[in-house]
Amino acid sequence: MPNILLTQKCVRSCPYCFARKQMNENDGGDTLKWEDLVYLADMFAQGGCKEMRFLGGEPTLHPAFSDFVAYSLQRGFSVTVFTSGIMSDKVKAGLRRVYKTFPGADKDLSFLCNLNDPEVSPPEETKKVEEFLGEFGASVMPGFNIYRKDFSLDFLFRYIENYKLRRSIRLGITHPIFKENNSYISIPGMKEVTERIMGYVPRLIKEDVAPSLDCGFPLCHFDDAQLGLLYKASRGTGKFTCGSPVDIGPDMMAWACFPLSGIRRRSVYEFDSYREMMDYYRDLGRDIRKESAGIYEKCAACDWLKRGLCGGGCTAHILKEMDNSNRLGALNL
Repeated sequence: MPNILLTQKCVRSCPYCFARKQMNENDGGDTLKWEDLVYLADMFAQGGCKEMRFLGGEPTLHPAFSDFVAYSLQRGFSVTVFTSGIMSDKVKAGLRRVYKTFPGADKDLSFLCNLNDPEVSPPEETKKVEEFLGEFGASVMPGFNIYRKDFSLDFLFRYIENYKLRRSIRLGITHPIFKENNSYISIPGMKEVTERIMGYVPRLIKEDVAPSLDCGFPLCHFDDAQLGLLYKASRGTGKFTCGSPVDIGPDMMAWACFPLSGIRRRSVYEFDSYREMMDYYRDLGRDIRKESAGIYEKCAACDWLKRGLCGGGCTAHILKEMDNSNRLGALNL
């Protein structure tokens, strides 16, 4: 499923930032043009894609954000906005108009709000986030990016109860950005993260909050008992494969995903169809996996990987290791 960056400007400076490369290259003026949104809507519709996923930076900083959302809903797309929750009163007023204009917006418009622990966040940011959640919480799925091994999820449970958020938490583990320097969980540190997540599973089950693990968690880090508990907690929706998203920047350049944003970037206009674009970046992932099946040597012989039940960890870790051992030449990146 493609992600569309409406802008490369942001309101935060997170140490793990997946879009660090885009933020560093941004001159502060890049925003998606109306004609490009229309082009993408046509391309997606013809390819059978029924969802618009708006990212940034912070997508609500786009001057036409609310109009972009309204246009997408009018075209029959469902819309997911990936946001920090830090937005202006003008943007929130625009969203109110969207909900009022489109009676089905409460079903077709949702927010995945990447939340930072208020214990380590500036108070003014926390205040703005909580104001957003207080008004739009029913349409919000909370998300949390794990970049430290000593993380806490306690604040997410409070937010879900206080602001009536959707009873699911997207948990993302941070990965290295190829040729960049960001904070992330190392391969040796993943097991500790896994154990800490499992420590919250009884509470997740008790409070009926479903965890949704984003791509990059190796299945072998969980034993059978833990997998059973995760299955129960996630209501049977857990997966350990690569999501294979495609990201599209405001300049209409596409890449495989944020950690791989420096590899095989191509203009959307070079593809004849939505399917051709998706296949191109799917094949990139396959090319990399031909050289190295996963983040561990044992991945090459893993039955879970062969059966498509595990992706072998994040491709970005694989590339980092291949780069360290000077084995990238075969990939022609």
